[in-house]
Amino acid sequence: MERILENKVALVTGAGSGMGRASALEFAAQGAKVLVVDYVPQGGERTAAVIKDKGGEAIFLQVDVTNPAQVEAMVKKAVDTWGRLDFAHNNAGIEGTFGPTAEGTLDNWNRVLGTNLTGVWLCMKYEIPQMLKQGGGAIVNTASAAGLRAVDGLSAYCASKHGLIGLTKVASREYAKAKIRINAVCPGPIETPMLQRIIDVSRTLAPASTAGATPIGRSGKAEEVARAVVWLCTDAASYVTGVAMPVDGGYVT
Repeated sequence: MERILENKVALVTGAGSGMGRASALEFAAQGAKVLVVDYVPQGGERTAAVIKDKGGEAIFLQVDVTNPAQVEAMVKKAVDTWGRLDFAHNNAGIEGTFGPTAEGTLDNWNRVLGTNLTGVWLCMKYEIPQMLKQGGGAIVNTASAAGLRAVDGLSAYCASKHGLIGLTKVASREYAKAKIRINAVCPGPIETPMLQRIIDVSRTLAPASTAGATPIGRSGKAEEVARAVVWLCTDAASYVTGVAMPVDGGYVT
């Protein structure tokens, strides 16, 4: 079977588990060399090891996406190692604490917005210049179905993901003529550690976490999101940019 991303280089943040791990594995399965990025070493190292066990090429780098110097070094690592950066999946994110808006804390607000929105902006701030030097590339940001509609009890998370969709749209317009396509995926309830934490804390505060909330009637698989991410990076999606693509079993329909 042809590997459509042979000799390409991909970077995936939040790649130590869930959708990030699935995305890193899918990029590698399609032939890309992968910089596996996560804040937690154990998960990221495991993802890189799985890729190498399957015959792929990957290295792990521990990065805090809210730290500008570390994010800049992240892009430099990919370029120093493989000479280029073709694709970036900016996936790192946190859900924060749960509860009504007026009961939230400033610390929680700042942590969630700092990781989910500022962190992605920082990633693009350093990814885009490298792609401009190369003459193009593709970026996919992980937003959420909670960036397309409200989820009670998750005001900071919803605000961060709504903002991320706006950021994605603006950047997509700014760099379209430079052959850099920038899109977002908006996962619904996907079987990941984050989903399980949401379910464990409160189905009442986060009803979107239940499988029954989707017309399809089940939770999604991380691999289903990963396939959408990789497709958005391929030539098959060459006329697609600025899209916030739901991968949600029809939840936002």
